Amino acid sequence: MLGIIGGSGLYSLEGVRIVDEVFPETPFGEPSSPLTVAEVEGRRVVFLARHGKDHSLPPHLVPYRANLWAMRELGVERVLGVSAVGGINRDLMPGDLFIPTSFIDLTRSRERTFYEGRFSKKVEGEDRVARLMREGKVVHVDVSDPYCPEMRNTLDRILRDLSLRYVHGGVYVCTEGPRFETTAEIRMIDKLGGDVVGMTGVPEVVLAKELRMCYASLCVVSNPAAGISENRLTSEEVLEMMAEKEEDIRRVVLEFVRRVPQSRSCPCPGSLEGAEV
Repeated sequence: MLGIIGGSGLYSLEGVRIVDEVFPETPFGEPSSPLTVAEVEGRRVVFLARHGKDHSLPPHLVPYRANLWAMRELGVERVLGVSAVGGINRDLMPGDLFIPTSFIDLTRSRERTFYEGRFSKKVEGEDRVARLMREGKVVHVDVSDPYCPEMRNTLDRILRDLSLRYVHGGVYVCTEGPRFETTAEIRMIDKLGGDVVGMTGVPEVVLAKELRMCYASLCVVSNPAAGISENRLTSEEVLEMMAEKEEDIRRVVLEFVRRVPQSRSCPCPGSLEGAEV
């Protein structure tokens, strides 16, 4: 099953048949919002609003572990994260779409793993994830290629077929937030090779990898990052751009639900191979 996590400006999934809405309690607390189970042409999809339906959760306080665990409990194997980002690469314009292939993590205070050794949650279940946690194993997951190639290539074909402006390939840099970055920080990120900057992509992608899920990100460039544009950064312009791109995002997401392969032939299910100490 596919899971969709909506970011700023994307708080529901329109154009689908709603089957159920659940708000599970997890070993990691409550998720950001109720999980909507929907159906698109016979295929099930689960939607969750990352910041809550009323956007009450700042990026550094999003319950990332609860969100991914709740999706796991519903049988989700693939996750598509949608988010707004600031553009650093000069080839990216506001309104462009971006599919990252790697990330740089500049966050500081987030809970970023399920595997905490002897302090891990003693969860129920007989799969490898539950066993590793229950046995208190230390796990070092490989994130050389964090984003699922099968999902990325599906997105690439959809964006091309819909004739939308996009870039496939590049580096997403995640900062702590909730403040925007300084001009000096953006200059540093630029020198490090960052193409876009956001506040929610990590640890979301890593947690999905730890749960043997596939994960891909669809980023909307809402504005040039600090120092790239001479204008002052505001949350209003982010939400305005997301509203402007709402129909495009909806088309891409619905088409992705229809096209993504139901069976996985990517390396993602083997993410825990060789990771256990």
